[in-house]
Amino acid sequence: MSSGKNVPEGFMTGVFPLKKRAYGEEQPGIKVGPFCIRLPLVHHRWSWTECLAAMFLGVACLGAGIMTTMTTFGLDKPDNFAALGLTENGAFLMALTFGALNALCYYLPSLLGDPVVPGWITPALPLTLAYLNQWSVPNYATGSVDRIYAMIAIQMLVAVLFLIMGTTGLGRKLVELVPMSIKAGIVLGAGVTAGMNVITARMPTAPWTVTIAVLMSYFFLFNPTFANMAKKSAFWTLVRNQGVVPAQLFAIILAPVLLKEIPVPVIQWGVTPLNFGFVAEHFTIWGLGFPAASYFITAIPMALTVYIIAFSDFVLAKEIVTEATADRPDETVVFDAGRSNLVSFMRNAIMSLFAPWVPFCGPLWASGLLTITERYKRGYKTLNTYWDGVCTFRAATVLAVMTLPLVTLIRPAFAIFFGITMAVQCYACGNIGIRMTTTTNDRGIACVIAGALACSTPGFALLVGIVTWAVVEGSELLFNRVAKS
Repeated sequence: MSSGKNVPEGFMTGVFPLKKRAYGEEQPGIKVGPFCIRLPLVHHRWSWTECLAAMFLGVACLGAGIMTTMTTFGLDKPDNFAALGLTENGAFLMALTFGALNALCYYLPSLLGDPVVPGWITPALPLTLAYLNQWSVPNYATGSVDRIYAMIAIQMLVAVLFLIMGTTGLGRKLVELVPMSIKAGIVLGAGVTAGMNVITARMPTAPWTVTIAVLMSYFFLFNPTFANMAKKSAFWTLVRNQGVVPAQLFAIILAPVLLKEIPVPVIQWGVTPLNFGFVAEHFTIWGLGFPAASYFITAIPMALTVYIIAFSDFVLAKEIVTEATADRPDETVVFDAGRSNLVSFMRNAIMSLFAPWVPFCGPLWASGLLTITERYKRGYKTLNTYWDGVCTFRAATVLAVMTLPLVTLIRPAFAIFFGITMAVQCYACGNIGIRMTTTTNDRGIACVIAGALACSTPGFALLVGIVTWAVVEGSELLFNRVAKS
């Protein structure tokens, strides 16, 4: 270990993790090609704070994804329940199989050395739903499942795009070549879009619950007075380290009773029942057969659009990791866009084959990662290593989704939790995006892109950003090259 004066007291002297790092180096792992496998307790500690957050935050967003997928596949219709031999509750329990498999896929990135909390390709979801509306809602009595074929085909194509970008290195080069003003615009746009989602989609269903939960989250995460209180009190330090968990507990326990905007949960006991055989028979290529070529041809433009949207997540992930680790000289954390592309390929390929997932498997869940990095920035004593946070969070999500009482406890608050994550993303992305800009032109171009992202499609917004950058800054680059020649 380094003996420098900045080495934290007791650095890497605990029992766990078993594999220690030298000051300033990467946390050890098992190298396998472009991946670096890190196992709990061996390569990182188990962080109970991230575990607790995953018990609520991770399950809530998985629940929202489950409900989106099942509604798209017509599993909210009594006729379809009957055709499949299910009750309404039986359909919900069956759908948890989708969530459990997706939770395992959520764990892959951090397990394989990608320093992110993965999630959906969230901005693509409205476009995906509109695309799938070309086909009627599945009718399981008649065997009309064209919409499921369409979903399988597009997720397979998106997986292939991630594979191509990862193996060729184009993904890494794209992230590195994008001008800072465009990167900042993408980050700002992600924040604005998340904020609009809270206002337009979350608050109308439970305005008081969402408002109070969001303000509680902001207070515990960002309020400087509370941060100073936490420095002087072990109790308030413990509370602050929980991040958004106090707001989640309010939404689950107090809001249904005090505000009555969401129902009181009905608890079911036991381990979450999984039925991969049923899912395979009714929702995958193993039971339905392979989609016809026409589904793939039709999906090409949409798949390209989805990847363009996901590309912005690679940009945002790199900036979040860079910003979070800037004040942690005790550890090196490397974000590799090529590796991230490969992991995203694996996740989308698995889901397309075994449980097609309408929100897709994206490179980043910004709100989840920001909740962890805000703690990481507080220093070594809060999180010994970056991997304590991200690895524990997604490993614990797998355990949480298998705990049926917890899933059914949180079920009424699925939408509220999703609103909390979007609100945190809005605040943190605004902070990061603004700090990424260093010139007046950077700030102007970033705002133009953010506005376009908020009002139009991500593909169009990127086009607007590229054209604006070319008009404002590209000419200077061209003149400099001409002058040199």
